[in-house]
Amino acid sequence: MGSKSAVKEKILDDEEEVLQAVILADSFNKRFRPLTARKPRCLLPICNAPLLDWTFESLALAGVQEIFVVCRSHAGQVKNAIQESKWSKPGSGIKITPILTAKETFSPGDAMRDIYTRGLVTSDFILVMGDLVSNIRIDEVVRVHKERRKTNKDAIMTIVVKESGSTHRTRPVGDSSLFVLDTQTSECLHYEPVMGYPPTKTAHIPREILVEHPEVEIRNDLIDCGIDICSVEIPSLFQDNFDYLDIRRDFVHGILTSDLLMKNIHCYVAKEGYAARVKDTKSYDSISKDILSRWTFPLVPDDNHPAGHVYEYTRGNRYIAKDNTVSLARTCKIGTNTLVGSSTQISDNVEIVSSVIGRNCVIGPGTVINNSYIFDNTVVGSNCVIQRSIIGASAGIRDNTTIKAGCLIGDGVIVGPDVVLESFERLSVKKVHFPPNSDSEDEDSDLEFLESENVAVVLPNLGKDSNAISWPRNPPDDEDEDEESLENFKNQRFMRLGDDPCELYSSDPGSISSEDESEVSSDDDDEPHSIRSADFDTPLPLDLPTISGTGSLAESEFQAEVTQSLERAFAEGHSIDNASVELKTLRMASNVPLSRVREAVIRSIVEKIRIIEGGGKPQQIEIRTVIARWGELINRIGGIDGVETVSMLQAHCASSTRLPLFGQILLTMYNDDIVEEDDIRAWHKLTASKGDSQTDPNASNLKRCWSVGAVIIQQFDEQESDDSKDENDGGNSPVGKDTGSDNEDSEDTTSGSGEDEDGSSEEDSM
Repeated sequence: MGSKSAVKEKILDDEEEVLQAVILADSFNKRFRPLTARKPRCLLPICNAPLLDWTFESLALAGVQEIFVVCRSHAGQVKNAIQESKWSKPGSGIKITPILTAKETFSPGDAMRDIYTRGLVTSDFILVMGDLVSNIRIDEVVRVHKERRKTNKDAIMTIVVKESGSTHRTRPVGDSSLFVLDTQTSECLHYEPVMGYPPTKTAHIPREILVEHPEVEIRNDLIDCGIDICSVEIPSLFQDNFDYLDIRRDFVHGILTSDLLMKNIHCYVAKEGYAARVKDTKSYDSISKDILSRWTFPLVPDDNHPAGHVYEYTRGNRYIAKDNTVSLARTCKIGTNTLVGSSTQISDNVEIVSSVIGRNCVIGPGTVINNSYIFDNTVVGSNCVIQRSIIGASAGIRDNTTIKAGCLIGDGVIVGPDVVLESFERLSVKKVHFPPNSDSEDEDSDLEFLESENVAVVLPNLGKDSNAISWPRNPPDDEDEDEESLENFKNQRFMRLGDDPCELYSSDPGSISSEDESEVSSDDDDEPHSIRSADFDTPLPLDLPTISGTGSLAESEFQAEVTQSLERAFAEGHSIDNASVELKTLRMASNVPLSRVREAVIRSIVEKIRIIEGGGKPQQIEIRTVIARWGELINRIGGIDGVETVSMLQAHCASSTRLPLFGQILLTMYNDDIVEEDDIRAWHKLTASKGDSQTDPNASNLKRCWSVGAVIIQQFDEQESDDSKDENDGGNSPVGKDTGSDNEDSEDTTSGSGEDEDGSSEEDSM
């Protein structure tokens, strides 16, 4: 007995054991229909490579040696795609085995039970979905998981998550998560799903968690990467409980709340790398842009393209197939963040911005394609407009057709000519009846749903050449929809490309009335130490504002994207050129004034300046370092307006902790030629700069900045007077572009004239 046990331990600890991975290729939802009517989601192209190939590349980076691809829908297509891919060739280093499950596999839990029945996995394994795009070194997560298992055999799963802001474009608003983690061990103590609608306002954390763990983190800022490191016993746990359907909502939640299993789940918070799932059309758009912006490096179109295509990378994140088969007319315009596949023809006066064009496509003269995705072999006629939509393979968009935001056009669909498709139309060709038992016959086919009981609609305005039927844009009136379901129609709006469901917040059914609040407050006053329902009700900082109109949401989203872009540039040391190109692209895509971009740039640069305790020379060095590295960006985003720059600097400093640094920052910008003397004088004459407003809460701080400006202008005047007296004077001037950067006394005097170190002005001191 002892020898057998030793052998088992040796096998468990053997670092040379084969690293296995399981890919669940089915999506188990219908968010991409009709694009998935005749092919599985995992074979949809993203940046001209099937999603499944991106997943294979992600696992190859981790050194995975054996992959099981578990699929039910369109299993024959998945099997053929694997056989034809580079991964099936000798020397690929990976063994990939497609596993065709039963027709009764309707959830991830069913797939896991099938894995158990077949006995596929023999050791700890990686579990992912077939829509993963990642460059995270999963092998490091596997190492951490196995080290933990050596001392804690009950640690059965490690979930990979990544920090993000609340408005990060790859963060799914309609399907996110709340994690409660032990601060010391990263053990996941509690999990709750978070939906966009009905909006989740409160987390219910069991009291015993806070009693047993003195220090916990309640995290709503983590993106679930969809990467799990699982122990070999996890499939058997699914087999033991047929209520486990969804991996997060059922299995993880069930394990954490079970008093019998006594198993542990941990989280691995990835600090570096990129990982996201293409779970819906909105994340499809976000991840496509992240790939084009090279956040997935080394998995980028011009290097390690999963489909083996070769692209030439040029400035502005433009990618053109490198086989010399692309035909670009002289008058066409290829914008930033755009990819064009091989053998594609772009005609005269075509404009393409932030879009992906597949292979063997034809784009007719005068057509505009903006933030859209055109699959292979599609022909777009002349003078068409396509906005924020996805066009399937071998489609035909006839002349003078306009496709508005959010439309999904299925494979082989013909639309037009002279047609306007309203937003969120979904079109597919009529169902083809396949012979019995053929691979294309799918009992759960989307087309079965579409053509049942008058759901399908043939629109009369799809054009004389059209072969399409239209999918319903809204749920049927007689459908009793479960609002608590993740797939409820209103929640799906958060997952749709081009949608802006801001009005859902204005009628929030989950908000608490003042009467309810007073009742809760009264209860708390009577029993200050009691916990209602044995739970802590913790408000979630979901940052989902109540919005009165679409413009304010677009503005806030744009400001958030600009801030995130700048944070990435700061963290990763981008060049000024690259940072400015991305900002210009964001501005063009969002159609906002240049001043909004300038405002965000100035705010981010100023906030990057650390406040040094004690000030003095170290503070000046910090300011000069930041401005010297990033200050030029202010004038490289599309235009120069020094007066506006000073005004925005004043406005931000007046409302932030950088108020005491205003004078030094302004002088440094002057010395670095970001603003000129005339700009400072013109700003100082503006009525708004004087801080005389009676309604502005920052009026007193604006006045302090204006007073600092007066001192700087006084020094300009003194310098001009000294220069006029003696043009040959070589002494240091109070203010001067040649000497200001080394004139410590000058800058200290300027800063101190308007305010003390604690931010109080001379008027206050008096």
